[in-house]
Amino acid sequence: MIICERCFCDTEVISVIRNKAEIGDCPLCKCKSVHIYDTDKYEDLSMMFDDLISIYTPVSLLPDSYPKSETCLLKGELINNWKIFNKKSEADVYNIITAICKEKYEYNAELFDQPVGIPELYDQEYLLNHSLLTTNSWDDFVEALKTKNRFHTHYINLDLLERFCSYIRKPYKAGEMFYRCRISTEEGIPIEEMGAPPIEKTTDGRANARGIRCLYLGDTAETTIYETRAGAYDYVTVGKFKLKKDIIVVDLKKINQISPFIEGLSCLEYAINKEHLNKINDEMGKIMRRSDSALDYVSTQYITDFIKSITHDDAAEYAGIEYKSVMHNDGYNLALFDPALFECVDTQVYGIDTIDYRKHII
Repeated sequence: MIICERCFCDTEVISVIRNKAEIGDCPLCKCKSVHIYDTDKYEDLSMMFDDLISIYTPVSLLPDSYPKSETCLLKGELINNWKIFNKKSEADVYNIITAICKEKYEYNAELFDQPVGIPELYDQEYLLNHSLLTTNSWDDFVEALKTKNRFHTHYINLDLLERFCSYIRKPYKAGEMFYRCRISTEEGIPIEEMGAPPIEKTTDGRANARGIRCLYLGDTAETTIYETRAGAYDYVTVGKFKLKKDIIVVDLKKINQISPFIEGLSCLEYAINKEHLNKINDEMGKIMRRSDSALDYVSTQYITDFIKSITHDDAAEYAGIEYKSVMHNDGYNLALFDPALFECVDTQVYGIDTIDYRKHII
């Protein structure tokens, strides 16, 4: 079977296909002059997919205690949970994986044709040693931070969290530009006052506790204007910030999109933590309302503080975190642990003309 790089959205799979350096037309997605891969000719993808598919067990072999409502067909699981394929139907995915894993299909067809499950999802001994959350509950973790111990908790496996963070490292080169917005007067705010607030004025934020300085920036001026939530007819000052040196951040908006094919990653360990990683992503992108308590930030503050504490050769490993914008769907934000890493090089004052309110019935 001939498939191509555009049949997939997983970066590791795309890299394997491109390394074959074969250019042609894809009969499946009809793309022209793309990198193609012949499943009858190569076995690279077979080894990769075999490792992932092997974590699943056909329903006929699952323990009787395994909830049948939690089983599904492999093709649907690969589409919905792993995000490997680029807008492919279940029929297309079935044909692709049975072609890639033809040997496995020959001696274990029920793995592809019957509903499947992951036994370890309900194996308490395995979860105790491999779950990101020691009680396997996000709510227990948050409640413990709020009411039991704010700074030291046994409800999260920090070694495992550090490992997941290492898969979503994102470098930035000196000279990169980001933006920060503040509500102002028509005269605007001077460049020297556009940075992070002083310690005595620092309040609780998504990535910092009260009294800990953190510089919040947006990828575009538009993103940061949205995040400021200025009202109609307000004036805002947008500062343009330049990165002074190369840095590495943790891209938390990708924490639930890690490729299962990354070298060294345990597909099984990743699979049982998918729900927890989705929750971290949701919490980082959660809309905070004026009526919300500062306690609603404790889970993301805890995770951010831990990332800040990771060192290598006695130096901080990460300069900050990146997360999706709450107010601007196409944007993202940076929270920098050291505000001095950026300098404001320009400002622009804007007047807010209109606000587009959208509503839904609760």
